[in-house]
Amino acid sequence: MSEPLIGVVLAHDELAAALVAAVREIAGDEHGLLPVSNAGSDRKAITAHLDAAIAGRRAVVFADLPGGSCAFSAAAFARERPEVRVVTGVNLAMLVDFVFHRHLSPADAAARAIETGRRAVGAVRAAGAVGR
Repeated sequence: MSEPLIGVVLAHDELAAALVAAVREIAGDEHGLLPVSNAGSDRKAITAHLDAAIAGRRAVVFADLPGGSCAFSAAAFARERPEVRVVTGVNLAMLVDFVFHRHLSPADAAARAIETGRRAVGAVRAAGAVGR
């Protein structure tokens, strides 16, 4: 069996570290997530941070904003690396689900994360709590 996937949370300022810390509280220390901040970094530096964090392993990169520098840098990084997938619009629900499904392929883990994230956001809407 191959090594479990790693997840890289790539976000603005301290958001990545905060999300990883929240997952640690919920799932424990062996969660396979690494925080990477874009603070003070241009695209070239962000790519270097991703390269160092992933270190040739199979991974899913969770970027914060779909149209932001983190997502653009992650997409460019993953373009030539089939063992790396990118998911944008990261939320806590998808990260918690990911840590319990690290045995999946990068593509399957990314697809699952997207669906979990969508369901988590939709749950509030379904409960009627939006706009009240």
